Amino acid sequence: MVVSDLWFLAEEASQRAEQARQRLRERYSGYLDDRCDRRVSRRRFRTLARRVKRTGAPYGAQTIVSRGGGDGDENGADEVLLVRHEGADLWVLPGGEVRRGETYRETAVRELREEAGIGADYRGLAVVERVDIRCSECETWGVLPVFAATAEGATPRARDPDGEISAARWFPFEDLPADTRDRSDLLAWRDRTAP
Repeated sequence: MVVSDLWFLAEEASQRAEQARQRLRERYSGYLDDRCDRRVSRRRFRTLARRVKRTGAPYGAQTIVSRGGGDGDENGADEVLLVRHEGADLWVLPGGEVRRGETYRETAVRELREEAGIGADYRGLAVVERVDIRCSECETWGVLPVFAATAEGATPRARDPDGEISAARWFPFEDLPADTRDRSDLLAWRDRTAP
């Protein structure tokens, strides 16, 4: 009975994910489509499937915040804002879980303020990642919307109320830390948006 309950939850989550993806397609254009696989325990699967069923997104929404290098480099030596997530032990994009009644963009804005202490000028959707989630018995999927924003001259300060974020820093795209999650996606987005 546990497996069939989990299967039913997975089906409901997949339907909600499809609705979320369709709404993103209707509202935004010009973003990168990406896909990743996550193999998780049955317990973690249940948690993520419940989030997807509620919001369409297992991990919420994120923001790629960039700023110009200001050094006169015609290639635009841009920097990206990353936050240090202690639970993952990685540098990541600011972002987090969707609250009831929030849009993905509202989530991204709130999480940026909470995790890095700055605001930014949002330009649209940069990436929509399809996250395929599997455990030994079931599979489902959800979306991970990643917005693009700029924040010239902003000085970030880690001030996460959840205590997961220990630092917030600007990094040149050419010199991302070795332990940056989604490094190839960040570089692909930068290359696609370069003049």
